[in-house]
Amino acid sequence: MLLNLALNFIQASVSTDETTRVYNRMSGITRYIYENMPNYDAAGYVVFILVFILSAIVFKLGFARELPLLKNIIIYIFLFVGCIMLTFFAFFLPMIEGLMVAALILVVYKSRMWREKREEAKVAAKS
Repeated sequence: MLLNLALNFIQASVSTDETTRVYNRMSGITRYIYENMPNYDAAGYVVFILVFILSAIVFKLGFARELPLLKNIIIYIFLFVGCIMLTFFAFFLPMIEGLMVAALILVVYKSRMWREKREEAKVAAKS
């Protein structure tokens, strides 16, 4: 019985050490999600959904063109499948942070372009 208690203590300390080591290697937002979610399955789905949504925003702001509905659906299906691999990268690389920065840069770029087009339209209307 005493040996069994000692083995349980050793196993618990090893798993805690491993968990701490893995958490220390994780990127910031992914680590935050995994530390604050009730279980690991839910945290994995949250990371995947976050990567997919940010990838879709970056795609829409930076690369999307006007396409028919069926082609858009196919593109987003392939984006969804590609985000599975990006989710694996997001555990230890700052994928989510990089996608957030890319989305922010593209939002600023698109807003400046929209403002310049609006000002050009005003100048053209006055002429």
